[in-house]
Amino acid sequence: MHPKYRPDIDGLRAIAVGSVLVYHAFPKALMGGFVGVDIFFVISGFLITTIILQSLAAGDFTYRDFYERRIRRIFPALIVVLLATLLAGWYLLLSDEFAELGKQTVGGTAFVANLVFWGEAGYFDTAAETKPLLHLWSLGIEEQFYIFWPLLLGFAWRKRWPIVRMVLAVAAVSFVVNVATVHPLPAASFYSPASRFWELMVGGILACMRLKPPAPSAWRSHVQSVLGVGLIVLGLVMIRSNKAFPGWWALLPTLGAVSCIAAGPAGVLNRYLLSNRVMVWVGLISYPLYLWHWPLLAFVRIVEADPLHPVPAYRAAAMVASVLLAWATYRFVERFARNRPGAGTLKALGAGMVLVAVAGAAIFLGVPEPRNSSPKLQTVANATLDADYYGGFKLDQIGEQLIYKVGGGPKRVLFLGDSHVQQYAPRVMELARTLAMEGKSAWFATQGACPAVPGVYADKNIGCAERRDAMLAYALGPEVDSVVIGGCWNCYFVGQGATDYYFRDSSNKIHSFQNGDGIERSLASMEFTLRELARHKKVYLLLDNPAGTEFSPKRLIEGSRLTHMEVMTSTPTAPLPADQKQLNDRLRAIAAASGAEAIDAMAVLCKDDQCLRTMPDGSPAYKDADHLRPRYTREEASYFDRTVRTAPAAQQPSR
Repeated sequence: MHPKYRPDIDGLRAIAVGSVLVYHAFPKALMGGFVGVDIFFVISGFLITTIILQSLAAGDFTYRDFYERRIRRIFPALIVVLLATLLAGWYLLLSDEFAELGKQTVGGTAFVANLVFWGEAGYFDTAAETKPLLHLWSLGIEEQFYIFWPLLLGFAWRKRWPIVRMVLAVAAVSFVVNVATVHPLPAASFYSPASRFWELMVGGILACMRLKPPAPSAWRSHVQSVLGVGLIVLGLVMIRSNKAFPGWWALLPTLGAVSCIAAGPAGVLNRYLLSNRVMVWVGLISYPLYLWHWPLLAFVRIVEADPLHPVPAYRAAAMVASVLLAWATYRFVERFARNRPGAGTLKALGAGMVLVAVAGAAIFLGVPEPRNSSPKLQTVANATLDADYYGGFKLDQIGEQLIYKVGGGPKRVLFLGDSHVQQYAPRVMELARTLAMEGKSAWFATQGACPAVPGVYADKNIGCAERRDAMLAYALGPEVDSVVIGGCWNCYFVGQGATDYYFRDSSNKIHSFQNGDGIERSLASMEFTLRELARHKKVYLLLDNPAGTEFSPKRLIEGSRLTHMEVMTSTPTAPLPADQKQLNDRLRAIAAASGAEAIDAMAVLCKDDQCLRTMPDGSPAYKDADHLRPRYTREEASYFDRTVRTAPAAQQPSR
């Protein structure tokens, strides 16, 4: 049994999908647009719960019928989009990217994409903008809900439990999980069904309450309609990707959506805005539109010569194409599948999804290879996958802080900083393996994007200040013999990265890095910290390596993904940005003034302002635009040896 069709709900779908599309194509135009997914969750929870409860009340509910309808609704468009994405991936992607797409495809067909991306989430994860099937995480959440929810509702109905109370209790638990994990475990809070189900259950609670519809009230409907749209608009305007989301912020779009649905088709904005013919049409194609838009945008970014500055016209063209493809998919695929009620259609859809899953698994295992899979291109792909910086280290703990250590010597060397300190861990492991650091042990206490400078903050880096302060306090203790402090100083003190950071003084006053004195105060704090440490022990200041898009392995590729690509062999260096050179000179002076010894990576990597970006055999020296790959630091970074080596350091490698 299905509820009466409501065009205003399709209009609400239009707001949801339109918000997501605008945000993904032009993020600055609607910075909270990603909350459209949360609106989808509420709509799905309301409709699915209504269908189940009405069918249970009528006595005609069967799990078989429920899942058959889900297959007819979800499989047709998804199969088409997955196949098209794989074909485009074969033509456009490199081998590592194509294999990754195969894994994403398997996750999408099994409706566990959210779990796949949750497992991949981390500091060295591939940029989200270049994952063609990243958007399927939300479909995974919904499908997992569809497995869990009918079973729970059916059981509660048979046991004659109070349905509303039961749904409220389960939703409350999920919401608490969401709030409790959004700060310490942001990836888990975002991708986990346990922290997302409450959004679908908000719609489910309304469905339970509407089993016995309230007495009609025009004014109540109008108020709910205006309030709902207002809350959604407030969420779109106020919520940002750097806020703790979902968390408490997710209440704005979810409560807004449930208020719109509760208003009914007679509510003033539901009637005149959401039920508008254009809005309804967009809502009808919203599912295939959501499926198509992200792969198209991802491939546009991958193909463009400068993915960090995509051309607006290309993104606009991708959005137009997604609308056309969505309409064609709805008209010729979805409607065709719905109008074929026989078991043969279900078997064909099931077989099609299995075949797509098998194809994805084969691609993940390397069969077939993509069009761009020459041995030289493979060397570039290998560099981007080279990320096992802590391989062979033992995980330990100092107080509440996790650290990685190697070596058993009594003299303890503590490494503090971010991933630009972590990138030298393979070199330390190599020295430990060759017994070159006898009598010493190395302890790495790093956190990505967390500068070891007191007073420096970034709102998006949860737990950084606590970890930094605890490790600096430990560094002053008698257990530590020497300290190495480093970081991606170019990320914090030059370029666009500085926009995310600020300095907070002892009176809690904020000093901006952009158009403020935050950087000067941070450098003064660094010098003071180094001086205090140097009074008690040996201190090294690790200066930064050159960084920028020109150092990314894939910038060694010339040609076009649309035609032909090959690896350049004539340009093993890239120019050193002038602002990075100036910062390096400033940091070297700070080290000298504070009594710390500078480890100057640029002095080795650069000559005449041209900096190394390949290894002696021509393979990339970098993993990405600013991290040296483990193979390079392990084999070539002898300038780092003095931090732990007991014997005289080997001669620097020739360039």
